[in-house]
Amino acid sequence: MLIKDKEKFFSKTYIVCICAILCCLLWGSAFPCVKIGYKLFDINTESVPSLMLFAGARFTLAGVFVIAFGSVTKRKFLLPKPKKLWRVGLVCLFQTILQYTFFYIGLANTAGVKASVLNGLGVFFTILCACFIFRTEKFNLIKLLGCVLGFGGVVLINLGGDFTFSFSLLGEGFVIFSGLSAAVSSGLVKIFSKNEDTTALCGYQFFIGGIVLIIIGVSFGGSIPHIDVGAVFMLIYLAFLSACAFTLQGYLLRYNPVSKVAVFKSTNPLFGAVFSAIILGESDQLLSWFTLLAIVLVCAGIFVINKFGERKPKVKQIEESKEAENNSE
Repeated sequence: MLIKDKEKFFSKTYIVCICAILCCLLWGSAFPCVKIGYKLFDINTESVPSLMLFAGARFTLAGVFVIAFGSVTKRKFLLPKPKKLWRVGLVCLFQTILQYTFFYIGLANTAGVKASVLNGLGVFFTILCACFIFRTEKFNLIKLLGCVLGFGGVVLINLGGDFTFSFSLLGEGFVIFSGLSAAVSSGLVKIFSKNEDTTALCGYQFFIGGIVLIIIGVSFGGSIPHIDVGAVFMLIYLAFLSACAFTLQGYLLRYNPVSKVAVFKSTNPLFGAVFSAIILGESDQLLSWFTLLAIVLVCAGIFVINKFGERKPKVKQIEESKEAENNSE
């Protein structure tokens, strides 16, 4: 598929919708599946090196999947441009090493439903990074309102049913840091994919990041005590969902505005909460009013930012319309 054809395909609204929701569906399923993976491999969740070793195995395999896919489709071995390896390294640092180090440790120290809602903050961080770091969008009161709604949901999910504030740095804090790292990586992918092959960028950042996590995990005494067929299949699924979702997101970010892609991430905390409730049996927390309201607030904030955040004032629209008419005459 030629670049122009790819741009035309991935910029279609219904394609963006289908691909973005598929990404969020896959990411949502990761919350409970990672916890199940801990049990299948008999990993000590209090051992940070073991968690990093598990994450490293997953993302190294994800990188192999993406590189193999790219090599088959292009009919040649996929390699990033040697002079641009620093770009792969930078994306790798935020997307794989930092994001998932925070994510795995945080998820091991908080409930899956709670983690999925907190992870929804990544959308707000993406907007804020786009406005103040990468300066690809302008910040306004509508976006501020959306952020307030989202953070309101985060506060509510931490209050719990008895309104006691429950927050730990290694739990909820690290899940939030994970979302921040993901936001930075999204901005980097948006910029770098203009001059880099998206598949190569995604594949090698996973592969290199996974190897780094494995080295760190092994160096500090991490271990995976138990391996069986079920555990291997779970690892393959986790690697697949990462490879598929991040590569798809890479193409969507390359050919669309960040805000157009980010709006669909409002379904991420919803999918995560639903999957955690069904698979992990956390239905009591999911069905409680404070969790449902928190999810609504997070999703409403994301919707407000992306639906109304870039709208121009009517007066300005009228002026631009008149100017266009005068120019046409």
